[in-house]
Amino acid sequence: MSKIYVAGVAMVPFTKPGRSETYDLMGAEAARAALADAGIAYSKVEQAYAGFVYGDSTSGQKALYSVGLTGIPIINVNNACATGSTALFLARQAVESGAVDVALAVGFEQMMPGALDVMFTDRPSILDNYVRIAEQAPGDDNTRPPAARLFGGAGAEYQRRTGFESRSFALVAEKARRHASNNPLAIFRDPLTADEIMASPTIFGPLTRLQCCPPTCGAAAAIIVSEKFKRANPGRYVEIAAQAMTTDPEQSFSNGSLIDAVGFNMARAAALQVYEKAGIDPQDVPVVELHDCFTTNEVLTYEALGLAAPGEAEKFIRDGDNTYGGRTVTNPSGGLLSKGHPLGATGLAQCSELVWQLRGDADKRQVAGAKVALQHNLGLGGACVVTLYKAA
Repeated sequence: MSKIYVAGVAMVPFTKPGRSETYDLMGAEAARAALADAGIAYSKVEQAYAGFVYGDSTSGQKALYSVGLTGIPIINVNNACATGSTALFLARQAVESGAVDVALAVGFEQMMPGALDVMFTDRPSILDNYVRIAEQAPGDDNTRPPAARLFGGAGAEYQRRTGFESRSFALVAEKARRHASNNPLAIFRDPLTADEIMASPTIFGPLTRLQCCPPTCGAAAAIIVSEKFKRANPGRYVEIAAQAMTTDPEQSFSNGSLIDAVGFNMARAAALQVYEKAGIDPQDVPVVELHDCFTTNEVLTYEALGLAAPGEAEKFIRDGDNTYGGRTVTNPSGGLLSKGHPLGATGLAQCSELVWQLRGDADKRQVAGAKVALQHNLGLGGACVVTLYKAA
């Protein structure tokens, strides 16, 4: 198989609901900026994949028609919080198959204020299987937002298993704010201390409000090209060295564990596939953008991705191995907790950050000497995409 490359990336500044442009304007802006970053005209794009969760069926066309009316296939993608990286997965797959040489992946979201909740109450919920497990967990409270019940309950389960301290969850959010202070595109850039984070209102289990990602509006995009295109068009490329997408295995629902239900096994399986294909050890990855929708999920994902050994996530945090000067700088962008989480855009914003890191364009966030980078994007319902990038 020939190599696949990211030729250009972009994201618009993430904002609170009500303060952004409309979804179509944000999506078009991100697409144009990614094309400009790649030095590619829209007329060269042969397929486009547009990711969003909250929107009408052909929102991708609405966003991209203002970029150009070229008649290309535009495929609309919705895969929960993994939507952006699913669009990336499909664009990469189209190029890798030889069907096209240039594909565009764009993601956008115009969100409403407040916690995520079930949108359609006249039909079975996509979260039924997950909520049934939450209902059996100690201390469950069905008045709390569903995602907080699941991820907060998973964090509480991890504490019961390992003795993990609640303050260590807050240290993850403190780190996210510190990283985001150097990201002009992030929604929350003011530093916070762990004490301030723990003093914010309790949401569920060990989670306080400042340990939950905010509803966010934004957009991001990436241009994916073939090795043949790269040879004919000089540029600043980053290789997609390996990528895997997984959905829930039986274990997610069979043993009553919220840790399993919120995606630990999906992430672990996808990561193992990526490490095997790329021939790399997770201990040798210097920079990671992972799906920290809640601090509890970042902690679980350290172990799912093999960044920390089983039961050693707290040591990983306390030793500073998740930040600058440590082994693996995690979420240099500020992550979902501080950069924000516009669902359809998140996976492509992660891609953008890691491409900037590997090109040496991350300014004050730059991880010195980074030659490989790992991305993890998760959606309940469920889907997980893990991608490994290499400097070209």
